[in-house]
Amino acid sequence: MPGPSASPSPAPSPGTPRRDTRGIVDPSGLLTRVRFRRHAPAEPLRPYLEHYWLIDWDLTEPYVTHVVPHPSVNVVFQDLPGREPFGEIAGVGLGLFTKELAGHGRVCGVQFRPGGFRPFAPGRAVAELTGREVPLAEVFGGEGTKSGGTGAADGSATVDAVLGPDDEHARVAALDAFLLRHGPAPDPQADLAMALADRVRADRTIRRVGDLAREAGLSVRALQRLFSAYVGVGPKWVVLRYRIHEALERAESAAAVDWADLAAGLGYADQAHLVRDFKATVGVPPTAYAPG
Repeated sequence: MPGPSASPSPAPSPGTPRRDTRGIVDPSGLLTRVRFRRHAPAEPLRPYLEHYWLIDWDLTEPYVTHVVPHPSVNVVFQDLPGREPFGEIAGVGLGLFTKELAGHGRVCGVQFRPGGFRPFAPGRAVAELTGREVPLAEVFGGEGTKSGGTGAADGSATVDAVLGPDDEHARVAALDAFLLRHGPAPDPQADLAMALADRVRADRTIRRVGDLAREAGLSVRALQRLFSAYVGVGPKWVVLRYRIHEALERAESAAAVDWADLAAGLGYADQAHLVRDFKATVGVPPTAYAPG
């Protein structure tokens, strides 16, 4: 595998789902227990989405999964044991996401590109959703509800259309139909935010917010406002999160890691700073991290 100073894989071309497991803690443990697939959205949606993700499981024992979230908004439809199927919007997660999977369940999700959600909900800053999970109806009216309130019948139909079919291509078609009903609204600022977030992901030489601002021809304050309104978190946070994703992936895939060398390759002043950020995000220091 490439050395720690090598550039990370660039963002996939629109319409090409990622193949990595970046962000998933112990991906082998999860993937032996669930069916996990990614699908490309319809052509008009591809500039704004990373991919659709589908998970089905049928477990005899509960399993707890952990994910270091991407700087992305997700729309998630869930059919879980003991409750009515529902849809919700998950803003950018600031900490480690932990979820217990039990019994039989199904989740169909939409992962937006960083900056790509706002064209579907132009009336609110994405930062209002950060660290929150809100009912779909809060942003999209009656969509995503099963009972009560104006538009509940349409909302129920959306949930059933996405979660009901065993044919996963029918689920993908239902996700396409849902999103196309709500946009996207053309927005040059969204295009700029997506391009800058991709730049951070693909180029590890971008280590300071000031450097990114200069490349974009913006003041630092204007860049921070752009990321707050369209990504949901600041550019410094995005830089840090992509560093942690890469460190986690390296810990998963390498038998031995030179953490000092990796820290330098990721732009840290020293290994101690990488250890601090990794532990704060994942819960254990990188030297103690052992999947499974």
